Amino acid sequence: MIGIATIVLIAAPALAILIMLVVPRPVLAEILNLFAATVAFGAALVIVIAAPAHGARFLDRYIIVDPLGAWVILCAAIVYLLASIYARGYMRTLDEDERLARFYQLFALFALTIFAAPLMNNPGVYWIAIEMTTVVSTFLVAFEQAPESIEAGWKYIIIVSAGITLALLGTVLFYWAGTFSLGPTYQMTWATLRHAAPHMNHTLLILSFLLVLVGFGTKVGLAPMHTWLPDAHSEGPAPVSAMLSGALLNAAMAGIVRYLAVLHRAALFAVPDQLLVVFGVTSLVVAALFIIRQRGVKRLMAYSSVEHMGIIAIGFGFGGPLGVAGAMYHMLNHSLNKSLMFFGAGNAMRSFGTKSMSRIRAFGTHFPVSGALWLAGAIAITGAPPFGLFASEITILRAGFGGIGLWAAIVMAVLLIVIFIGFLNHFRQMYFEAPDPDAPPPRRTSKWSIVPMWLALLPLLVFGLWWPRALWRDFQVVEHNIGAAVAAIPSAATAASPSAPAILRGPA
Repeated sequence: MIGIATIVLIAAPALAILIMLVVPRPVLAEILNLFAATVAFGAALVIVIAAPAHGARFLDRYIIVDPLGAWVILCAAIVYLLASIYARGYMRTLDEDERLARFYQLFALFALTIFAAPLMNNPGVYWIAIEMTTVVSTFLVAFEQAPESIEAGWKYIIIVSAGITLALLGTVLFYWAGTFSLGPTYQMTWATLRHAAPHMNHTLLILSFLLVLVGFGTKVGLAPMHTWLPDAHSEGPAPVSAMLSGALLNAAMAGIVRYLAVLHRAALFAVPDQLLVVFGVTSLVVAALFIIRQRGVKRLMAYSSVEHMGIIAIGFGFGGPLGVAGAMYHMLNHSLNKSLMFFGAGNAMRSFGTKSMSRIRAFGTHFPVSGALWLAGAIAITGAPPFGLFASEITILRAGFGGIGLWAAIVMAVLLIVIFIGFLNHFRQMYFEAPDPDAPPPRRTSKWSIVPMWLALLPLLVFGLWWPRALWRDFQVVEHNIGAAVAAIPSAATAASPSAPAILRGPA
């Protein structure tokens, strides 16, 4: 079953692309892309349910389907489906009917490359897949062909490609480290590296991981390698921004986590974990500073992505059952929440004809339904209860407060409060300050632009109130496969014991 689901996952967007190339009609392209997204989402659900703990391998072990990769694919499939629904309303407002079929070809190809990356069992091929996401998404970032979007596309591909080059060097060094115990040539897979890790030189491993962390961290948007992210997220069409933030960043983070597992197998915990935590905290600091003084609505969402990828990095750096579970749960909640936020930002931009928050006023008055959904998403994205991000952030904080990450957990908690105040202050201005009496009335939005906002918000509320037991078990499997230093945070494991009260115990 899992093999068939994996084939369907890849075949659905691939077949849609082929048909769109043969019959490049806008309406048909919309339908084909939405159909492919729906099928891919169904296949991703099957993969998450059926993925074995140690992974299923196909095509001479070049393809692996394991719980970590399956989870990243599910997050991407959710965003792809929501963004495809939203695109039917949003893209028609751009007056780009002649190029609309080309957009959906690239959009489906972008989703295909994101799906492919977590399936790659060879680290070198994984690097190629991540680089392919860069090439494809560059054309989507610059799709509107405005000077700003073209500049953002160039900046994106240059900075990310430079970072990915460092990741390639780190991959080569990992391979070289393995030759000392496996011989001059061997089939490089994630399992092979983990098997050989105890026999590798520790200094070489740490250097290799640092290069990989900086390289793929550039793609993730961790500070200070994040400089491409605000421009790319703000200048691309809103559906593309949602895919960049909610799907692509997770796929790059998965590579860092897989390399982290290699160092853990070599009994290296302190250095790589602390590196992840430091980059995560730095990302939170940078995000807080720029969120407070931000003026562009989509750039505000972009710096929020820097914040939340930093939180995910901190979670994996803390490790243990709570740290890993919180980080993975945060991936899902962030994918849902950031899709909602970019959809709302897209509606505001198209309605008011501006990206400047100073010119968006009385949004809730003009658009009661989408305004209420967007405001609820803004509250959720700051980590406020009762939404899913609150549950995942509290879980990560508990992992830090219970172990050696106390300083990072304290800094994270303080910065989350600062971001909460700064982020919602912008929404206070956009919703409750008086509009310019001479400003033209805003344009109406399509129902296609509102439905996916509902579909994103409702699960966020459910996941904030109820953490499915099956997800907790899957997260424990991933934590075991990563080999996180559970002993480093003994109180976190104790806090998760069945004897603790439910409100303190968290997910069970």
